[in-house]
Amino acid sequence: MATTFTIRNLGLPVSRRAAAATSEQAWIRWLLIGTAVVFLAVFLFMPLAVVFTSALAKGVSVYFSALREPDALAAIRLTLIAAGIAVPLNLVFGIAAAWAIGKFDFFGKSFLTTLIDLPFSVSPVVSGLIYVLIFGLQGLLGPWLAAHDIKVIFAVPGIVLATTFVTFPFIARELIPLVEAQGNEEEEAALTLGASGWQTFYRVTLPNIKWGLLYGVILCNARAMGEFGAVSVVSGHIRGRTNTMPLHIEILYNEYQFAPAFAVASLLALLALATLFAKTAVEWKSRQHAKELARMGEAA
Repeated sequence: MATTFTIRNLGLPVSRRAAAATSEQAWIRWLLIGTAVVFLAVFLFMPLAVVFTSALAKGVSVYFSALREPDALAAIRLTLIAAGIAVPLNLVFGIAAAWAIGKFDFFGKSFLTTLIDLPFSVSPVVSGLIYVLIFGLQGLLGPWLAAHDIKVIFAVPGIVLATTFVTFPFIARELIPLVEAQGNEEEEAALTLGASGWQTFYRVTLPNIKWGLLYGVILCNARAMGEFGAVSVVSGHIRGRTNTMPLHIEILYNEYQFAPAFAVASLLALLALATLFAKTAVEWKSRQHAKELARMGEAA
């Protein structure tokens, strides 16, 4: 009551009182905006500028020759292979986990949700070490793998496993809140009308989550291409065979080959910028889709 009495005594229209309660003085707004701009300039724009200027410091010919070098091409190819396998695996897992957690109640549901968050709480280096202890030559399955001439650690399978582990929460975590918020009404209606389970998923559930799914895939792919810690542990740093782009950059930099190192780093930076633009486009499209649904709901 005291709060209501104070507001009424202001003598202002409701719209003006609401605006006054949610706005700040001009100097405060400009201070906050300036702080954000300075932060972005120091921690984002300046590092990007340094990467590209250092990459091109010795000329465009040196830049492209560094990218065409056999070890660099092998690192780029391995990075694309690891991401190309890890992202589809996480896509299938993320959809299945979101469907199970968002649509059904079952024993162990909260435990499954906790397991999905595990890579966020475990250091990537520790996760890579776990794979070494399991699949390494002295590990739990190492003697059996060696007897059957199967190589996981210091080979492509180990890199794919480590990349998949550190990236599998991204798609699932993006989809679970969406699936939970949508409820089961539309799926139940489709089943009542005679649709099969696959038809219900393809024509009802998937269209409702497509933008969140694409957003999760973009984030997952960016994380997979930039992963360093877990991959560093399981790769063995074998040039031309088990070095991904981040590992190749580290080796070049430690050998004082700064121009080639920054050239490969600039390629990763371009991939990051492309991911950022794709993420922004998906967010905009998702907002437009939400507005269209809201207008359709109002019209109905």
